[in-house]
Amino acid sequence: MSLIRYEFTDGCARITMTNPDRGNVFRPEAGAEMLAAILRAKADSARVIVLAAEGKYFSVGGDLAGFAAADDLGPYILELAESANRMITELVRCDAIVVSAVQGTAAGVGFPLAAAADIVIATDKAKFSLAYAKVGLSVDGGGSLLVHTLGLHRVLRLTLLGDMLSATEAFDAGLVARVVPAEELATAVDEVVATLLAGSPEALARTKRLVRDVADPSPESALRREAESISALGASASGREGINAFLEKRRPSFGA
Repeated sequence: MSLIRYEFTDGCARITMTNPDRGNVFRPEAGAEMLAAILRAKADSARVIVLAAEGKYFSVGGDLAGFAAADDLGPYILELAESANRMITELVRCDAIVVSAVQGTAAGVGFPLAAAADIVIATDKAKFSLAYAKVGLSVDGGGSLLVHTLGLHRVLRLTLLGDMLSATEAFDAGLVARVVPAEELATAVDEVVATLLAGSPEALARTKRLVRDVADPSPESALRREAESISALGASASGREGINAFLEKRRPSFGA
């Protein structure tokens, strides 16, 4: 069963996560399919890439059940984090303007995946979460890069306390470009896509690169540090405890 749908029409590549029953969790197969779709969009010379998802959630993040079942969790998480890093890097570095359509919760790696877009459009029901610490893990997939968009202390609040960011708060912080009712999301995305496709491809691509290079000229180094950190924590006792506690629906005991 395919976890990603790819469609290409008139210069726009639409990449949709299609595992709504599992909250569009990020697992090795989904990561491989997502990366393949992004590379296909590049091969198709897409001018715009739209990231979207079916169901209630944009993505609930990593598949913690898969984490718990892994024999050697550290290398397993490292491979998954590096897969996410390749996706994020391709989206940030590509010439296409990336638009994410966030209809519901974007949690864990789903948050930085949505935020890797150049334009984020969300419904008023969307929420954003970086609550890795609650399961004994650190951020991955570009969570630390959100400092450039949201600011240092807001990101610290989201990561250390596990607070949720509403669509309105995300708009006020500059992350979300437009907040719309759920029934208007598709129309809003189409309007943005049409505006982008009417522009100069070269001018838009150069502008994206200039602005992103000022924000962070080397996101790869931050992504590498994230992957190493979450892998080390996944191999630790606290990481195992956090993941198991989440799956067992109990409060974790991390000790002193």
